[in-house]
Amino acid sequence: MAAKTFDEMRSGADGSIRAPYQGVSRWLDSTSPERLAATRHEVDQFYRRHGITFGAYGAAEGAETTIPFDIIPRVIAWDEWEYLHKGLVQRVSALNAFLADAYGDREICRAGVIPEQQLLMNAEFVSMAQGLKLPGGVHAHIAGIDLVRVGEKDFYVLEDNVRTPSGVSYVLENREVMMRLAPELFSARRVLPVANYTEELLATLRSVSFSDSHEPNVVLLTPGHYNSAYFEHAFLADEMGIELAKGSDLFVDEGRVFMRTPRGPQRVDVIYRRIDDAYLDPLAMNPDSFLGVAGLLGAVRAGRVNIVNALGNGVADDKSTYTYVPEMIRFYLGETPILQNVPTWRCDKADDYKYVMEHLAEIVVKEVHGSGGKGMLVGPTSSKAEIDEFALLLKSRPENYIAQPTLALSTCPTFVAQGVAPRHVDLRPFVLSGKKITIVPGGLTRVALKEGSLVVNSSQGGGTKDTWVLAPDAQ
Repeated sequence: MAAKTFDEMRSGADGSIRAPYQGVSRWLDSTSPERLAATRHEVDQFYRRHGITFGAYGAAEGAETTIPFDIIPRVIAWDEWEYLHKGLVQRVSALNAFLADAYGDREICRAGVIPEQQLLMNAEFVSMAQGLKLPGGVHAHIAGIDLVRVGEKDFYVLEDNVRTPSGVSYVLENREVMMRLAPELFSARRVLPVANYTEELLATLRSVSFSDSHEPNVVLLTPGHYNSAYFEHAFLADEMGIELAKGSDLFVDEGRVFMRTPRGPQRVDVIYRRIDDAYLDPLAMNPDSFLGVAGLLGAVRAGRVNIVNALGNGVADDKSTYTYVPEMIRFYLGETPILQNVPTWRCDKADDYKYVMEHLAEIVVKEVHGSGGKGMLVGPTSSKAEIDEFALLLKSRPENYIAQPTLALSTCPTFVAQGVAPRHVDLRPFVLSGKKITIVPGGLTRVALKEGSLVVNSSQGGGTKDTWVLAPDAQ
């Protein structure tokens, strides 16, 4: 681990500009602080006019807000992206093999690599998904892999998101905003495009239909406009040219799923769901759910409709399962992991628990099933009272937590109230898996806008940046 924070724009003791940022540096030198400040208002107005908002849970009256956008792009060189691309393909391939195995014969457990109780006793394991045979054996069709950088060549996977990963709409909208507000930047650099993401997504969704007899009909299933990511649901459905449906728009008849339309029932072959497992089918899961479709799981088991992502994927992106991913890569692929995990202590292990309790002020502790930056303790930035309070939670349910060292996340230049200053960032590339694996260059860069903060989640006050991957040199 790098002890010193890696600045992605400036390297070395002399603060020289790294090659990928040469164009950005010249642009910053020629752009006044007043012009940069003016873009804040322009971006906010653009996002509000286009309804690009998210609902902050817990906000007064479910208030919608825009995620702060920083005009200074994050730049990744081609050779860096090539390395990340190979590592992401490898990791998602192993996760898909694991999910097929977890709901199949569980050979990885028979081999003693992962304890079977890690799967069967996991709160996210869905027994009704046992024995499902999905097209191509793919369970994680859309994966958001969170990466952090700590050095020139050092990238780590922070967590895997293979249930209903969100944020890709910001990747696409951020690029549109950048091209509107700073076209002169694009004219100087060859930046790889991201606009084909929805085209690739639709092709992926169609490729995993059970039926090959006709062009599959795909719908996006949303819980509705009260969901915090509803903008993204509507945006993606519109961009793909598919129907945005609620559970009440769909029904099951004779084992097949249909959508109600003015022209009568229309058969549905693939459902891109943005609803959690528990609410998908009130007959098989939560009987109080009004969000899902009664009988949906029966249609899936009969091979008459496919759900993307698959049922029960939470067992793979559980933060305790995360610790086994390098072994999955070795077991299923016979390869050495390209992207490394962050060293992790599991609090359900006595020695690890003892170490964590003794070092709470120095490390990061996370809930196994936590998300959105909630249910976690960042020791170095927490008060003694906060640490003591969290210690009580940890003592009551140690198996519910893992811990990791506090990483020196890399920084990128960011325009803040004081001017241009370094702020910590992470990266979430989106990996599409169907008949092939596709990754649109870049991903969602989230930035911690508060000085010194390591929490980049939008729900915790973080912002976003456009992420550039530079095309390979013409030579």
